[in-house]
Amino acid sequence: MNSEPNHDNRVDARRRPSPFARIERMPPLVMVLYLALLAIAVMFVVLVVAYVAARLKSGVPTGLHPLPRYFSLSTIVLVLSSYTIAQAPRLYAQDDLASLGRCLGATLLLGCVFAGLQVLGWRELLANGVPFGGPGSKSSGQFIYLISALHVAHLLGGMLFLLAFMLRVIHNGRDAVRTLVFIRNPYYRRQLRLLGTYWHFIDVLWVMLFAVFLFLY
Repeated sequence: MNSEPNHDNRVDARRRPSPFARIERMPPLVMVLYLALLAIAVMFVVLVVAYVAARLKSGVPTGLHPLPRYFSLSTIVLVLSSYTIAQAPRLYAQDDLASLGRCLGATLLLGCVFAGLQVLGWRELLANGVPFGGPGSKSSGQFIYLISALHVAHLLGGMLFLLAFMLRVIHNGRDAVRTLVFIRNPYYRRQLRLLGTYWHFIDVLWVMLFAVFLFLY
């Protein structure tokens, strides 16, 4: 009996990288981000399940009041911000720090507009008779405030990192030597990629939350 094929298979198996080896090679910053995104996703899933349960338990038919129009406008704004930040890696690869700074600035501005529209949406909820708390308040309505406010809080965290990175881009873009060092630094490239990943995650998360509110409000 020829045992050489089995020996070759064992050699190939040892040479083939395992999933655990890929995890070990993953930069710590990337690992932290993925774990944070997982924790955020789990938290919002729990909140959405609690909201759906409270909404169904209330027995009030859906569609009695329109969802705040500012929530719809803020959704469009956040999708636009996801598009603008998606242009950042291309501008970085082209060594165009001036355009990259404007791209990040536009994304930051759209994030601020989104947060402002969310506040206006909360005011519209109050005007429609959905108080945040107190006697006679609807428990399902309180979940809308809580979920949207937590989402804005996570967006603000991304905006702070975006602001810091944008200021670094503007600073390094004023000098040719600093520009060259900045562009060739893989750490900054990774930071930009992680920033985009986080921003797209927050965008998709809100679109899903908005869909839940739209059909169960």
